[in-house]
Amino acid sequence: MPRMTAALCVPCAIVAVLIAVAAPAADRVTGRAFTTRSEVIAPHAMACTSQPLATQIALDVLKAGGSAVDAAIAANAALGLMEPTGSGIGGDLFAIVWDAKTRRLYGLNASGRSPQSLTLEEFQKRGLEFVPPRGPLPISVPGCVDGWFELHAKFGRLPMSDLLAPTVRYAREGFPVSELIAHYWRLSVPNLIEHPGFREAFTRDGRAPAKGEMWTNPMLAATLERIGREGRDAFYRGEMARAIAGTVQKAGGFLSYEDLAAHRSEWVEPISTTYRGVEVWELPPNGQGLATLQILNLLEGFDVAGMGFGSLAYVHAFIEAKKLAFEDRARFYADPEFADVPVAGLLAKAYADGRRALIDPRRAARRVDAGNPALRQGDTIYLTVADADRNMVSLIQSNYRGMGSGVCPEGLGFCLQDRGELFSLKPGEANTYAPGKRPFHTIIPAFATRGGEPWLSFGVMGGSTQPQGQAQIIVNLVDFGMDLQAAGDAPRILHEGSSEPTGTLMTDGGVVSLENGFAPEVVRGLVEMGHVIQTDVGSFGGYQAIMYDAAQGVYYGASESRKDGQAAGY
Repeated sequence: MPRMTAALCVPCAIVAVLIAVAAPAADRVTGRAFTTRSEVIAPHAMACTSQPLATQIALDVLKAGGSAVDAAIAANAALGLMEPTGSGIGGDLFAIVWDAKTRRLYGLNASGRSPQSLTLEEFQKRGLEFVPPRGPLPISVPGCVDGWFELHAKFGRLPMSDLLAPTVRYAREGFPVSELIAHYWRLSVPNLIEHPGFREAFTRDGRAPAKGEMWTNPMLAATLERIGREGRDAFYRGEMARAIAGTVQKAGGFLSYEDLAAHRSEWVEPISTTYRGVEVWELPPNGQGLATLQILNLLEGFDVAGMGFGSLAYVHAFIEAKKLAFEDRARFYADPEFADVPVAGLLAKAYADGRRALIDPRRAARRVDAGNPALRQGDTIYLTVADADRNMVSLIQSNYRGMGSGVCPEGLGFCLQDRGELFSLKPGEANTYAPGKRPFHTIIPAFATRGGEPWLSFGVMGGSTQPQGQAQIIVNLVDFGMDLQAAGDAPRILHEGSSEPTGTLMTDGGVVSLENGFAPEVVRGLVEMGHVIQTDVGSFGGYQAIMYDAAQGVYYGASESRKDGQAAGY
């Protein structure tokens, strides 16, 4: 992997990355070269997903009288069919909902737990230092379907069978695979094709579908039709649950019928911080949304607007703030039923003040330690939908590593997640593996309010990119005055190599990826400060967002220019 380091001669290093950082030419009324298109504006409703057909399904549900949550469920089901490289009913789900009637936010953690019969000792007996990324061992209970029914019971209007019907039809009749999804599908097949059921569910004669090729999944159609007709117990109890558990155990795994039958989602109180008067909301751990809030708390002490977008000072400050937040992430973030997560201490402004003092404005940190907050006693899809009643939902759902573990329950048409890979196998850590425990989670929906009023429903998919991307969206909107589309189109900063909840540690400062658009003199300055710059493209995520303008009574929508998605309203 080509990199630039401080040890390279600076002129040679700059030449090495000129192609990677050259700013694209564009002619936009925003005056920003990187803006790809205008925001979408609509008075009644808005849907933003990473696949245009899913967006259209969401709009159809809204026009039929469905709520924002109804439309989000319908779109999520469609994405499980049309974008199985990042989602599906074999994975987990998280959501934040703004309910206009009660004028408050609701948070849902629909992540599954590890098998009760699989122990840390079993991993140790096998000589494993990390949970394998594929196969039966990283499989945890899939929480998506239960999440749908929890959301629907509280905020739904239309029958679940109606919400799943469009996907059932596409699964039987076929849909054309879009370009980026076809690309990732093709990359996934060689790694997963030898696992049980994958060849039958996700290939044609051992190959992935090409761009524009019509794809059907009749097995998934039958599965969704049954779920819509019989409810969530069709998935977690009875024949379907026995098929899921039987496939996993036959492959040498531990997920059982009892694990599925005992599953439950959890309604949780969102957590927040203020950033220059904007209230930014996330879900508490076992997810990593807290890292977004910590990064923003650290950046709030800098004159970010005065530094200017893309400046050396801003890029350096952002990278160093991320390093500090992610060290806390590695040490403290875990399932709160098994670990005492010091959320209040980590969110305290005074704590951020102390941590910010560790940032050297002239040098990149090679290694940082987690802080000591006051303890309490005692590749993914993102979508967002807003309806005519001013309800909004921020929803994210994933199999974890693209298409997941590779293990596909016989005859059901979906792949099981490999989220258990994110457990640590080192004894005594917050995120150490235990039976019946939820793993550390990367997928995080986000929301922002102003003065207690709904303002922004947004997310940036993509593993550890997510907190970094979310913080950059808020900074782009608040500090740099970008519009909703430009805030997502702006070139991103991605730092990799921080300590991880899986037990790996940052020892060499990590690696910085800069997306196209940063000036050569900024790259040179970063190298001189000791940053290691990666010259190839990183995983910069996928963004969708809806902004509500209460003064005009309209929604603004934006969709990720790096994905195949669409923002649309009416």
